[in-house]
Amino acid sequence: MSTPVHGYERYERAKGYFAQAQYLEAAHELEGFFTDLAAARAEQESTTYADDPVGHGTAEAHLLLARAYFHSAQFSRAESAARQVLHEAPDDPYAHLLLGRALQRAGRPDEARGPLRLAELLGGYETSSGAAEVCDPGS
Repeated sequence: MSTPVHGYERYERAKGYFAQAQYLEAAHELEGFFTDLAAARAEQESTTYADDPVGHGTAEAHLLLARAYFHSAQFSRAESAARQVLHEAPDDPYAHLLLGRALQRAGRPDEARGPLRLAELLGGYETSSGAAEVCDPGS
């Protein structure tokens, strides 16, 4: 009989996989995290924020998922996960950068302009020359 894996453990494991450049494994752990979270939320009778199984936002986990997708060349999924981050944290400059780069890599440069411009304005990323590459924030 296996021990159930809790959300925090999945998240920590995903961070470890990402740090080791095992992006597909990181994405898999985070997908499991969000599946478990959706199931836990569905079981809740109450829909108040105080009763949420997480108790706080999930922008950080979605950002890690977006990064894992980006680094494993799953640009459509990276776009979707970055948009989830921006839904919760619309002023996150790194999420705008990641979204813009995912759109560029997916062959949609016109759509990338807005998020890349916001990355410049909000976070000081230099994106016009292609200098702002997607890497670890703060590196």
